[in-house]
Amino acid sequence: MDTSSTTVTRTEHFGTLGDGTAVHRWTLERGGTRVRVLTYGAIVQSVEVPDRDGAVAPVALGLPDLASYLRYTGPYFGALVGRYANRIGGAAFALDGRTHHLTRNEGRNHVHGGATGFDKRVWDTREVPGGVEMSLVSADGEEGFPGRLEVTVAYTLDEDGALRIGYRATTDAPTVVNLTNHTYWNLAGADSGSALGQRLRIAAGRITPADGESLPTGEFLPVAGTRFDFREPRPVSKEFDHNFVLDEAVEGPVAELYDEVSGRVLTVTTTEPGMQLYTADHFDGRPFGPCAGIALETQHFPDSPNRPEFPSTVLRPGEAYVSTTVYGFGVR
Repeated sequence: MDTSSTTVTRTEHFGTLGDGTAVHRWTLERGGTRVRVLTYGAIVQSVEVPDRDGAVAPVALGLPDLASYLRYTGPYFGALVGRYANRIGGAAFALDGRTHHLTRNEGRNHVHGGATGFDKRVWDTREVPGGVEMSLVSADGEEGFPGRLEVTVAYTLDEDGALRIGYRATTDAPTVVNLTNHTYWNLAGADSGSALGQRLRIAAGRITPADGESLPTGEFLPVAGTRFDFREPRPVSKEFDHNFVLDEAVEGPVAELYDEVSGRVLTVTTTEPGMQLYTADHFDGRPFGPCAGIALETQHFPDSPNRPEFPSTVLRPGEAYVSTTVYGFGVR
C-alpha cells in the first residue's frame, strides 16, 4: 500500500436541501484508502480500499446522491448517530430526579436520536491535519434531551490509511450522550450482494440480551456455547442485532472482519465498551438486498440511561465526552 505522509483532501458540491442549504462532499486519500464524507449527517458515503491483488473497490454501503439519502433514512447509511445511538426504552429517562420525555420514533421507544437526529443535520466543516472536522450545536430540549450540546467529529486518515473517527461533546446542563457511526461493511464490495459468510471475530465474552423491542433485559449473557461466540473467527450468519460487551483487557483491535475471496481485512479499535452487530436482514432491495452489509457500531450500551448496572452515559457541565474508533484496512 501507498504510505503517503499526508492526507490529500478536496471538497465539492453534493446537493441542496429544500430550504436552500448546500451539502458538500469531502474526499480524503492516504495510505491506499479513499474516504468520502458528506456534511449532511456527517455521513461516510464511501470507503475504497484494494484487495490482495491491488484492485480497488468500495467496501461501505453508500448512496449516489443527496435525494437518495433523503429518501432512505431508516437504515442510517454511514451516518453519525446521536444524541443517543441505539434505543432508550419508553422514550424517557430520569436524571437528577427529573424525568425527560424524548421523541418516540420506534413504537413507544426512542432510537438513534429521534425524528431529526444528528444524521439529518448539516454539519459545519473545516479542514484539519489528516482530514476534516465537523461540528454542530444541539439545542437544549432538542428531541427532548436536556442541555445545549456542542459536538465535533473528526474524520482523519492515519499513515497506513486507517479511518480514525474522533468524537467530542460538551454540555451546559446534565444530559446523556452516546454517539456512533452507522456504516455497513461488505469487504467483497458494496455492490456484491450479501455480506454473510465473511469471517468475524469479536473480543467479547458477553452480550446484553434483548427483548422483543430490542431493549436490553439488564442481564449479561456469556457467549460460550451460543451463536454469539465470535471470540474465534467464524462466518457471519443471519439475524444479528445485538450489543456485545467488549472485553476490557483487549489491547489493539476488538473486532476483525475478513473476506476470504478478496483478502480484504477490516479491524476495529475503540474506546467504547460495546459494539452492536447488525446484519441488516430487513433490507428489502431498496436500494440494497438483505444482509448486504454488516454494521459494527461501537457504542455505550442500549438504554443505559435506564440501566444503572450499565456503564454511565451521563455528561455534566465541565466534563467532555471523548470517544475514538479506528477502522483499519489490510489484506491477507
